[in-house]
Amino acid sequence: MADISIKVDNLYKVYKLYDKPTDRIKEALSMSKKVYYKEHYALNDVSFSVEKGETIGIIGVNGAGKSTLLKIITGVLTPTRGNVEINGKISALLELGAGFNMDYTGMENIYLNGTMMGFSRAEVDKKVDEILKFADIGDFINQPVRTYSSGMFVRLAFAVAINIDPDILIVDEALSVGDVFFQAKCYNKFEEFKKMGKTILLVSHSLSSINKYCDRVILLNKGRKEAEGSAPDMIDLFKKILVNQNIDMAEDTEIEAESFSEESSSGFWKDSMLLNPVQNSYGDGRAEITDFAVIDNKGRIINQIEKGSEFKIKMKVRFNAPLESPIFAFTIVDLQGTDVTGTNTMYENTPISKVQAGDERTVTFEQKMDIQGGEYLLSLGCTGYSDGDFTVYHRLYEVCNISVISDKNTVGFYDMNSKVTVE
Repeated sequence: MADISIKVDNLYKVYKLYDKPTDRIKEALSMSKKVYYKEHYALNDVSFSVEKGETIGIIGVNGAGKSTLLKIITGVLTPTRGNVEINGKISALLELGAGFNMDYTGMENIYLNGTMMGFSRAEVDKKVDEILKFADIGDFINQPVRTYSSGMFVRLAFAVAINIDPDILIVDEALSVGDVFFQAKCYNKFEEFKKMGKTILLVSHSLSSINKYCDRVILLNKGRKEAEGSAPDMIDLFKKILVNQNIDMAEDTEIEAESFSEESSSGFWKDSMLLNPVQNSYGDGRAEITDFAVIDNKGRIINQIEKGSEFKIKMKVRFNAPLESPIFAFTIVDLQGTDVTGTNTMYENTPISKVQAGDERTVTFEQKMDIQGGEYLLSLGCTGYSDGDFTVYHRLYEVCNISVISDKNTVGFYDMNSKVTVE
């Protein structure tokens, strides 16, 4: 264990699920010891080790077991069976509010957390200035934390977590509520920790962060450890899980390009994507966008695109009335609704000839992804001019997300792909 910070051996976490509350009573009173529950394996025979100084990412879809695993490592949960060995002092940022008293001031919570971590008041006194500087929440430090915004809260929680000089830092998604500047500040701290030989365990839905900061990545799926390896390989494997590629994970996990199939099991491309459940659809009905897809450079229908890679946006439209020169369009917006980029067949000098009722057209936009890493939303449209007036025949507004995975971001929305020389 000399060079191992965390060792997880054959870890299981099993929950008993009852169909209704009365089943618990029936089971307790049953003379025949009848079982009324179903077993749910939140973790199923998970094993791995983390060396000192490594930054390890843990990824997986919702419900894969990521948070359960971290809670067991930090002692919040007890495993059903299996062992966890820790070599070093852990500081964890698992959930917003964990370990904080909402009625205490920020300053009181600093001392409360310090005491819970085993520090004397004198030891916490030495760390307070660094904590306050990093949190940078001003006079709010003397206000009850229940009055804090989520951003202020996570600033203080993270400042406490990293300034107690831990050997192992564990972070579970909490940074996603901080603003972009605070996130940059935190990731800079990660770099400092790595140089100091600290161990970091990071759970994040930000594949860009996982790709940039992690030496190794563990992929969980339905409670099992499906694979571990380099960040690019595990991200690629994770994307296959997201699009239900039905990979046999027991086989070799080498990443291979998949050919693009224009028919999913349901017959629609869009069924292979993560869609917005509250998408806005409108138009006069003379055309209908019946299907669409975002396709990566390996031919897969997917919501995640690597920055710098070629990708396609494909859209199928059925016409319910004759139309002169319909226009196909897409727009990519940020999460605040600001247009980032987009184009249409008119801008691209690709005129569409007259269509009749019952006709169908498929348009494919091919381009390189040079938008900065982050989360975006895609809108699609079929429009045109009717009697000289601009008309929306059908538009799907913010129909799905596009996650841009990047290990290098510059200023603004767009990367100029500068080449730098210094003489």
